[in-house]
Amino acid sequence: MRKKSSTPNRGFRVADQIQRDLTELIARELKDPRVGMVTINAVEVTPDYAHAKVFFSLLTGDPQETLQGLNTAAGFLRSGLFKRLHIHTVPTLHFVFDRTTERAADMNALIAKAVSSRAQED
Repeated sequence: MRKKSSTPNRGFRVADQIQRDLTELIARELKDPRVGMVTINAVEVTPDYAHAKVFFSLLTGDPQETLQGLNTAAGFLRSGLFKRLHIHTVPTLHFVFDRTTERAADMNALIAKAVSSRAQED
């Protein structure tokens, strides 16, 4: 029988707090020139809070270079989270480049093209 958590949705709340704190840490305290305009899209935390997958996107810059910069700074960011979060285990951070915004822009362009070609036919 699975043990029920004493606080429902705690994992989601921890992931949300990690997302907010990471956004602030990257913007204000990270000085790596490889990491530019980064947006943290989502954070997924394992049930034991040992690992966190951090999905990010970029406004400008090279995704591979930014990924290297974030992975290099993962220890620094984790220590910053340790100071801010009040949980027993601060997760190890794993950064993943998220292409969702690029795909959405491509889909919008395709839809706009289809609509304009249909309007020309009518």
